[in-house]
Amino acid sequence: MLTFWYDFTSTYSYLAALRIEDEAARCGVDVLWRPLILGPIFAEAGFKTSPNIIDPAKARYMWRDLARRAEGRGLPFKMPPDFPMRSINAARAALAVSDTERPGLSRAIFERGFGEGRDINDPAVLAEAVAAAGHDPALIKERIGTAEVKEALRSAVSEARGQGVFGAPAFICADGELFWGDDRLADALEWAASRAAA
Repeated sequence: MLTFWYDFTSTYSYLAALRIEDEAARCGVDVLWRPLILGPIFAEAGFKTSPNIIDPAKARYMWRDLARRAEGRGLPFKMPPDFPMRSINAARAALAVSDTERPGLSRAIFERGFGEGRDINDPAVLAEAVAAAGHDPALIKERIGTAEVKEALRSAVSEARGQGVFGAPAFICADGELFWGDDRLADALEWAASRAAA
């Protein structure tokens, strides 16, 4: 089992989300998708925003790197209008569905955010993603506001922090080994598969 921690405003989580299922299937590894919001974790580390955009040169590099990686994988990529985007309602929407339904909904949200460059905090955009994933937008909108889903997101952030997550995407193997970044997905899957076979 590999736990995939991601934030819908995380650029590199987008790249990982659109390939993790296929890569994991090839390795025989099950994936548990766990959305979170990185804001509280960044704040504890002293960051007021995404560390990737604090330095303008680093920000320019990140956007170019993302465009190159997306092109190389045949994925659409468009910079969203505002970055970092507010992702709390998107994360709550993903937590409002079952573990097995979460990957499809999460991909639909990521595709709109970074594939189409749209604001996932816009209720209409989020509703479109929900519908595209086969869910009732009105029902998910209602569930987003429940105490149960809000607490699930708070608990997810706390759990991720406790597992040493400091950014996304993060991959945690069953033995607690942490891998960070889209470019470490293959390493994480190899580790998970080898430990499961041992």
